[in-house]
Amino acid sequence: MGKLLYGMSGIEIGFDDRVLAHLQVVIGAKLRRGESFYFSWKDDPNVGDGRSTIWLSAAVPLYFKYSGGKMPALNREWIEALVVSSNSGQGLQLTEEIRPSGQVTGG
Repeated sequence: MGKLLYGMSGIEIGFDDRVLAHLQVVIGAKLRRGESFYFSWKDDPNVGDGRSTIWLSAAVPLYFKYSGGKMPALNREWIEALVVSSNSGQGLQLTEEIRPSGQVTGG
């Protein structure tokens, strides 16, 4: 399991490497354009099974730490769905992966 390290606060958020790779693409694109936004996800049951949200901006350092050495293949349909979500008033909402056939899978 990889981690997204948020700012200088020491907050570490665990995500599967595949999920983290897709988040890196979406978050990186938005921050390159100077866009700040919320990012929300459903917490793992081990940490309370609720939801969490952070504010992302170019002023907050991010570190993407992968557990594996190989970059996962990217799913363009899922990236596009995450981008659409990130442009909403609620910000980026992590959703399950959309497979090219349109089926949703765990992610």
